[in-house]
Amino acid sequence: QVQLVESGGGLVQPGGSLRLSCTASGSADSYYAMGWFRQAPDNQRDLVARIWNNGLTTYADSVKGRFTISGDNAKNTVHLQMNSLRPEDTAVYFCNAYWARYGRDFWGQGTQVTVSS
Repeated sequence: QVQLVESGGGLVQPGGSLRLSCTASGSADSYYAMGWFRQAPDNQRDLVARIWNNGLTTYADSVKGRFTISGDNAKNTVHLQMNSLRPEDTAVYFCNAYWARYGRDFWGQGTQVTVSS
Protein backbone atom coordinates (compact mmCIF):
# COMPACT_ATOMS: atom_id res chain seq x y z
CA GLN A 1 0.00 0.00 0.00
CA VAL A 2 0.90 3.68 0.05
CA GLN A 3 3.61 5.10 2.27
CA LEU A 4 4.11 8.84 2.77
CA VAL A 5 7.45 10.39 3.69
CA GLU A 6 7.57 14.01 4.80
CA SER A 7 10.46 16.44 5.06
CA GLY A 8 11.14 20.10 5.66
CA GLY A 9 9.87 20.93 9.11
CA GLY A 10 11.85 22.88 11.67
CA LEU A 11 12.18 26.04 13.71
CA VAL A 12 11.73 29.44 12.08
CA GLN A 13 11.27 32.98 13.29
CA PRO A 14 7.98 34.84 12.77
CA GLY A 15 7.82 36.17 9.23
CA GLY A 16 10.09 33.45 7.93
CA SER A 17 9.50 30.68 5.42
CA LEU A 18 9.60 26.90 5.29
CA ARG A 19 8.93 24.38 2.55
CA LEU A 20 7.42 21.01 3.34
CA SER A 21 7.62 18.09 0.95
CA CYS A 22 5.85 14.76 0.88
CA THR A 23 6.47 11.83 -1.44
CA ALA A 24 4.19 8.84 -1.76
CA SER A 25 5.40 5.38 -2.74
CA GLY A 26 3.97 1.89 -2.99
CA SER A 27 1.37 2.37 -5.73
CA ALA A 28 1.73 2.18 -9.48
CA ASP A 29 -0.84 4.90 -10.11
CA SER A 30 -1.08 8.48 -8.89
CA TYR A 31 -3.00 10.16 -6.14
CA TYR A 32 -6.55 11.45 -6.35
CA ALA A 33 -5.76 14.18 -3.83
CA MET A 34 -2.83 15.05 -1.57
CA GLY A 35 -2.47 17.68 1.06
CA TRP A 36 -1.42 18.81 4.49
CA PHE A 37 -3.20 18.84 7.81
CA ARG A 38 -1.87 20.25 11.06
CA GLN A 39 -2.45 19.58 14.71
CA ALA A 40 -1.41 21.80 17.61
CA PRO A 41 -1.37 20.47 21.19
CA ASP A 42 -4.90 19.93 22.53
CA ASN A 43 -6.40 20.78 19.15
CA GLN A 44 -7.99 18.71 16.44
CA ARG A 45 -6.28 17.92 13.17
CA ASP A 46 -7.31 20.51 10.60
CA LEU A 47 -6.89 20.83 6.85
CA VAL A 48 -4.23 23.31 5.76
CA ALA A 49 -4.18 22.82 1.99
CA ARG A 50 -5.08 20.16 -0.54
CA ILE A 51 -4.45 19.61 -4.24
CA TRP A 52 -6.36 17.29 -6.54
CA ASN A 53 -4.91 15.42 -9.48
CA ASN A 54 -6.52 17.92 -11.86
CA GLY A 55 -4.63 20.77 -10.21
CA LEU A 56 -7.53 22.17 -8.20
CA THR A 57 -6.44 23.48 -4.80
CA THR A 58 -8.11 24.49 -1.57
CA TYR A 59 -6.75 26.28 1.50
CA ALA A 60 -7.76 26.98 5.05
CA ASP A 61 -8.78 30.62 5.42
CA SER A 62 -6.00 31.19 7.95
CA VAL A 63 -3.26 30.39 5.41
CA LYS A 64 -4.67 31.90 2.21
CA GLY A 65 -2.19 34.28 0.62
CA ARG A 66 0.70 32.91 2.70
CA PHE A 67 0.88 29.21 1.84
CA THR A 68 1.05 27.62 -1.61
CA ILE A 69 0.57 23.94 -2.36
CA SER A 70 1.94 22.34 -5.51
CA GLY A 71 1.93 18.78 -6.76
CA ASP A 72 3.59 16.50 -9.26
CA ASN A 73 1.30 13.63 -10.30
CA ALA A 74 4.06 11.74 -12.05
CA LYS A 75 6.27 11.73 -8.98
CA ASN A 76 3.43 11.50 -6.43
CA THR A 77 4.98 14.42 -4.62
CA VAL A 78 3.43 17.47 -3.02
CA HIS A 79 5.07 20.60 -1.64
CA LEU A 80 3.80 23.24 0.74
CA GLN A 81 5.55 26.59 0.56
CA MET A 82 4.86 28.48 3.78
CA ASN A 83 5.66 32.19 3.87
CA SER A 84 5.03 34.92 6.44
CA LEU A 85 4.86 32.31 9.16
CA ARG A 86 3.20 33.19 12.46
CA PRO A 87 3.47 31.67 15.93
CA GLU A 88 -0.05 30.31 15.52
CA ASP A 89 1.18 28.19 12.60
CA THR A 90 3.13 26.13 15.11
CA ALA A 91 1.92 22.53 14.91
CA VAL A 92 2.72 19.06 13.72
CA TYR A 93 2.05 18.96 9.99
CA PHE A 94 0.79 15.69 8.51
CA CYS A 95 0.87 14.74 4.87
CA ASN A 96 -2.36 13.17 3.65
CA ALA A 97 -3.18 11.36 0.43
CA TYR A 98 -6.38 9.84 -0.92
CA TRP A 99 -5.98 6.99 -3.34
CA ALA A 100 -9.02 6.05 -5.43
CA ARG A 101 -7.70 2.53 -5.99
CA TYR A 102 -7.87 1.82 -2.27
CA GLY A 103 -10.79 4.07 -1.43
CA ARG A 104 -9.09 5.47 1.64
CA ASP A 105 -6.77 8.07 3.11
CA PHE A 106 -3.13 7.53 3.97
CA TRP A 107 -1.12 9.56 6.47
CA GLY A 108 2.50 10.46 7.03
CA GLN A 109 4.17 10.39 10.43
CA GLY A 110 4.11 14.16 10.81
CA THR A 111 6.77 16.86 10.90
CA GLN A 112 7.07 19.57 13.53
CA VAL A 113 6.88 23.22 12.51
CA THR A 114 7.71 25.73 15.22
CA VAL A 115 7.44 29.47 14.67
CA SER A 116 9.11 31.34 17.48
CA SER A 117 11.57 34.12 18.13
